[in-house]
Order: sequence, then structure tokens, then C-alpha cells
Amino acid sequence: MMDLQPFLKQDSIFSLLQVMVNNRAARHRVIDYIAQKTFKEMVEDNVDNRPRQVQVDKYNYTMALLYGLDRAIDQKLMSKHVIHRFTDIFLNKVVLNEEWKSAAQALGFDPPMIIVISPTGRCNLRCTGCYAASDPEDHPSLDLKTFDRIIREKRALWHSYFTVISGGEPMLWRDGDVGFVDMMTSHPDEMFMFYTNATLITDEVARRLGESGNASPAISVEGFEEETDARRGRGIYRKVLEAMERLRKYGVPFGISATPNRHNWRVITSEKFVDFFFFEQGAIYGWYFQYMPVGRGQTLDLMVPPAERIEMLRRTRRFVEEKKVFIADFWNSATGSSGCISAGRSGGYYYIDWYGNITPCVFVPYAVDNIYRVFAEGGDINTPLTSPLFSRIRAWQDEYGYKKPPDQIDNWLCPCVIRDHFDVLKDAVIQSQARPINAEAAEALKDESYCQGMIRYGEEMKRLTDPIWQREFLDTGRQEEAAEKKQEEHAEVLEAVAT
Repeated sequence: MMDLQPFLKQDSIFSLLQVMVNNRAARHRVIDYIAQKTFKEMVEDNVDNRPRQVQVDKYNYTMALLYGLDRAIDQKLMSKHVIHRFTDIFLNKVVLNEEWKSAAQALGFDPPMIIVISPTGRCNLRCTGCYAASDPEDHPSLDLKTFDRIIREKRALWHSYFTVISGGEPMLWRDGDVGFVDMMTSHPDEMFMFYTNATLITDEVARRLGESGNASPAISVEGFEEETDARRGRGIYRKVLEAMERLRKYGVPFGISATPNRHNWRVITSEKFVDFFFFEQGAIYGWYFQYMPVGRGQTLDLMVPPAERIEMLRRTRRFVEEKKVFIADFWNSATGSSGCISAGRSGGYYYIDWYGNITPCVFVPYAVDNIYRVFAEGGDINTPLTSPLFSRIRAWQDEYGYKKPPDQIDNWLCPCVIRDHFDVLKDAVIQSQARPINAEAAEALKDESYCQGMIRYGEEMKRLTDPIWQREFLDTGRQEEAAEKKQEEHAEVLEAVAT
């Protein structure tokens, strides 16, 4: 067996790439090596000092993403040019990023790794319950100068090379002659993931994405045709499949984004759904954004109830562990991120919308700062990190578990400051004098039935999951037994890969 150690350095990554792309057997040896090394560092050595099962979850997600890339290469779903670009940017500058550590030393604190930007509120669809469409008649956009500066400062100050774009529909962003794809291609050292309804991914757009090789669309689906068209409009599901076909044609990697609610969660978390989009359509990754009552037409009745959310958790973990599919739920998969990552937490993110409002999270519609004002007053992207709203939320994150020893970490199956701990968020908003960014957010704070409903939801979720957290994540005896079983399963997987 060849010695892989010399390849696993940044200056040898392209040599490793050639081996992986051109030789399936060698690629699986590489996966075998990475699996062993990752399992030892994450789980056995546990350098992060987290509960063992938390580290096992992180390992499972890491391997699921790796197997997703392996499937894409095997099925020739990514062009060789895209694979080269993906390796150069994502592996070198995101996964193997040593510059981020030096940025932390220079700043005196660990910065976020990501900014999520919604450059425009415009959208060609009117989806039921969309958090972004609070005012469907008003469609502002960030200007090019501001949009560009955010990305450049993020690289310069944080050594961060990964940007997430949301909306509105990002494909509708434009400033003069510069469109959204132009904007991404003007930052060739940046990796972009953008959420899109895919209806505007024409053959020309797919071709350009394939040529640039630094962007991956996360395509919105609500299930199959019935569920997707019911929420997004008649004929949208067909357009989604046509867009996926175009992306495969030009070797552009893509994922899916789904919004589970009370009515469709069973479909979205079914084996049929996962098999179709990952193994037939070729999605490499997927995200679940459970319905959040923060936007137009908000209603608590559409939220996935706590008991059903636990079943979603079980299904998602099984897909990741057994099917080796990277599909993460922003609430149920928080063990993979050591809890809530909002408010500019170390390695986390914050959000900037089309008005320039800077909020802790895409789903938290309250802000202290605005990026236009920050820049006008001589600040930069570090300025919002010291805002009273962000500081209060990060203090809660630290106390809840992020800076606690393993046996004192509270329940990361209830990680969210708005969905699971609304009382904490409401107090932080009031005490920091944060302003609501839309009328619905203002009304929510005054609506006692809404506030009490959110608080009751979080309390019930915690009541149901506290025993699971204690049993599966903090019980050391059970952990040791599970560890032995996991090591046996791990050895079996590696043996299967090797053969």
C-alpha cells in the first residue's frame, strides 16, 4: 500500500487529487487513511474535549461528506476542472486553513468562519411562510461596493474563504451591469454556496458555474412534486429537476435545501426522498431548515411538533451513519457544531440582509448594527461582534455548554436561542435595545400568545430530549459500551472500503 502521509500537505494536494480522480482503488485507500486518522483525532484523542458521542457525530458528518464527494467523482458528476477548483479552494483554504488560526492570534479572539449574506430581497416566487418575504412589495438589494467589500474584508481580516448566500432569490441580484454570477466569478479564491429556487439556472448559467468552479447551488425542494408545487407554485418541481440536469451536464456540484413543517416532515425525512435526491439526482449535501414562524404568514401551527422533531433526529442520524449521506438539520444536528453557531461565535457566523441589517442569525429578525452605517462610521466586519446583542447571545452559548467541560454541557439537542430558548432571546433583544427589522418581528415581541407559545415549545422539546442527552451523550458507562460497538462498526466499514 502506498504511503499517503507525504500527500496530505497543502503543497502536495494536487498530486493527491490526481491519484483520487484517476484511480478508484487508490481513492478508497485515501478515504481509508483519512477515516482512520479522523476517527483517532476526533473520537479517540478528543482534542476538543467534548462528550464522546458529540465527537462521533462530528466524525460521521465528516465521513458522510467525504463519501458524497466519492460518489460524485465515481459518477462523474463533477468535472475535472471543478474538482481542481474545489480542492484548491475548499480543501486548501477552508478545511486545511491554517491562516484562520493566525487571524485569531492577530485579532486576539477567534473570529467567525462564515458570513451569510442575502444580497437581495427580490424573488420570483411567493412561498408560503417564507422568512425572507415579510414585505413582498419591497425588493431592495445591497449595492455592489458594499457586497464586494464584505467578502474582501472577510478574507483579509478573518482569512475566511467560504461565503454563504441566501435571499430572496440570489440569481436576481444585480447592480448595473454586474449580475450575481459575475460577482462570484470576480472572487476566484472564494468558495460560495448559494440557496436558490433553481428556476433561473439556465443552460448558460450552469455552463458559467462549471467554468468558474467556485460555487455550489443548494436547491430548495419541499418533498416531491406535490409538496414542492403546493408551497412554491405549479410547475416548480419540474423546473428544479431540469436545473439539476443542467448542473450535472456541466459538472457543477449541488445540494438540496428543504423546509420540514408539520405536514411534510415525514416525506422530507423518508428514505425515498433521500435516495431520490442523493443517489438518483446526484446531490452531494443537504440541509433541513425546519419551519420557523418569523416571516410573512407566520404561524406556530406549522412548526414540527417536539415529538415528531425527535423522530426527525433519529432518521437524520441514521441517514448520516448508515447511508453515508451528508444531510444536516440546523436544529437537530447541533452536536456536529458544538451547539448554536450564531452571533459571530468562534467558527460560527452572522447574517447581513438586503437592507444591510446585521442580525445574529438568518432566523433572528433583530439588529443593533447595519453594515452601511458601520462602514460609514469607519468600522469593519469586526464591529458587529462587540454589539450588546451579539455579546449577550455568545455569553449564553458559553454558559450553556460551548465553554463548559464535557459533563457540564447542557442539552445540545435543544441548541437554538430563538426556537428552543425564546425567553433568552427576548431578554437579549430587550436588554440590548435591538430593533426589529420588520413589522412582524416588532409584533412578535408584543404578542403574548406568540411569545408564550414559543417558550412552551422550547420547554417541551427540552423535557423530551433531556433524558436522551443524558443517556446517549453524558452517561459514561453507556458511552464506553457505545464506543466499543462504534469501533467494531468503524473497522467493518474500513474493511469494506478497502475491498
